[in-house]
Amino acid sequence: MKSETKMTILGHLAELRSRLLKSVIAVIITSSLSFVFADKIFQILVLPAKGTEFIFVDMTEMLSNYIKVCLTAGIMIAMPFLAFQLLMFAAPALTPKEKGSIFLALPVIVFMFIAGAAFSYFVLLPPALNFLTTFGSEIATPQIRISSYLSIVTRLILATGIMFELPVISTFLARLGIITPEWLARKRKFAFVISFILAAIITPTADPVNQSLVAAPLIVLYEMSIGLAKLVGKKHAGSVVAMPAPQAS
Repeated sequence: MKSETKMTILGHLAELRSRLLKSVIAVIITSSLSFVFADKIFQILVLPAKGTEFIFVDMTEMLSNYIKVCLTAGIMIAMPFLAFQLLMFAAPALTPKEKGSIFLALPVIVFMFIAGAAFSYFVLLPPALNFLTTFGSEIATPQIRISSYLSIVTRLILATGIMFELPVISTFLARLGIITPEWLARKRKFAFVISFILAAIITPTADPVNQSLVAAPLIVLYEMSIGLAKLVGKKHAGSVVAMPAPQAS
């Protein structure tokens, strides 16, 4: 039994290493391809701050910014493949019927990530940038480093895109029986507090209005997670009832 367990653990570790290696290679490929469109990507990222004149100080600053932007774009482009690798790693714990739903979940994962990135770009960035560039401008003239701006923008877009995956993750865990809608409902107060903590971390400003713009969607997404967990939990409960006979044999 020990050798079987050991082989099982080693098998999981080998599978994890294989999935991670494939994911890293995919990000390297997509990031490399992003260099072809780097100028276009830069134009899109600086568009919310139109009218702002950026500066760079270090000689290698723009090179590192190009690498950062292309890496971020590479991660976003490779997101469907990364999600697929994650789901396939968890596939052995699923029933054959649940494995078939993996391909149905992929479009939802991609859509939610794009929705989060779009929400960040069109809703969060304009007021946040306006606050940051105008606060104290009557005292000093702002000279914005391009590296500082890109760090804020890319972090906000990626973080919000990942946060929008909360309903998908909760549904997946509820499908596996790891969490229940009742458990999520009991943790609602903690989730609300954590939403504002995450908003304070993600949002580059101390402005409570901008932080609320991040926290409010997180709270809505959490409530969606509870509803989806109830929907999936009923189906999962039904499948569990039908499983005892095979397990007994």
